[in-house]
Amino acid sequence: MTLLSARPPHPVEPGLLSRALEVAGRLANDATDVITATAGRGAHPDIADSPFDWVTDTDRILERHTRRVLTAEFPGIPVVGGEFGADTGADSAAYRWVVDPVDGTANYVAGVPWCAYSLALVDASGPVVGVVADPYRAQIYAAARGRGTRANGKPVRLVDRDRIAGSIVCTELARKGPWPGMGSFIERAAEARAGVRVLGSAALSIAQVALGHAIAAVLHSYHEWDVAGSVALAIEAGAVVLDRRGSDSPLPTDGLLVAAPSVAEEVLSWWQETEREIRAS
Repeated sequence: MTLLSARPPHPVEPGLLSRALEVAGRLANDATDVITATAGRGAHPDIADSPFDWVTDTDRILERHTRRVLTAEFPGIPVVGGEFGADTGADSAAYRWVVDPVDGTANYVAGVPWCAYSLALVDASGPVVGVVADPYRAQIYAAARGRGTRANGKPVRLVDRDRIAGSIVCTELARKGPWPGMGSFIERAAEARAGVRVLGSAALSIAQVALGHAIAAVLHSYHEWDVAGSVALAIEAGAVVLDRRGSDSPLPTDGLLVAAPSVAEEVLSWWQETEREIRAS
C-alpha cells in the first residue's frame, strides 16, 4: 500500500504558496459571509435529473466572484469550477485553481448546517494549496504543501489511531443514491463496531479525517472540485490518501479513501471486499 503523503512533491515557489494561501483564505471568508447570510432563505435551485443535483444563485455568484479575483491575482492560471467548467488550457497548465462554491447544496437549500466552500491550487503532484470554509462552525481550514494544516490559524496534526471500534467513518451517496456495495460496506463497518455517517458534503467528510473527528472517509464517486481542497488538508495533516485499488495517485479520480494511517488498510479491505462481491454476483 503506497501513501500519497509519501510521494515526493514537486517544489513550489514559496512566494506563490504564500500568495495563494492569502487569496484563498480571503475568498473563503467572503464565501462564509454569503453562505451564512442566505442558507435556507429563498435560495432558488435548478433541479436537474437528480432531485439533489441542485445549482443555486449562490453557487453562481460565489464562483463568479472567485473567478474574478483569481484571474486578477493570478493571471495565466486557469480555473476549474463546479458551475462554469474549465478555462481553456486547464488540463495542460502547470497549475490550475479548482473551486466548488457550495459543496453540500441540498443541505444549503434546506438550511441544514453542513456545507462548505472549497478552493484548491493543483499541480501535477496534487493539491498545492487547499482552503475549505465551514461556515456554520465559523472555521476556515487551510493547508499548503510542506507547511501543514491549520484551522482558523491553529496548527492541526492528525493523531493516528489504531482502534476502529467506536470510531466514525464518513461516506457520501453517489449522484443518484447509494453507491454499489454501500450497504455491504456499512455492514462491515458495523461488524468492526464503527459508525458510518453520510453528512452531505464530500469536502467536510474528508476534513473530518484531517481534523481527527473521523478515522476514514470513503468516496465512491465525486468531481475534482468536491475533494481537492480537503485532500490538501488531509495530506498535510498526516492522513493516508489512496484510490480504490490501494494505489498512490495525486488526486484519485476513480474512488478515494482518506484515513488515519493505522486503519487505512482495514477500511480499504471493507471497500474492496464489497467490490469483489459485486463482480461475483
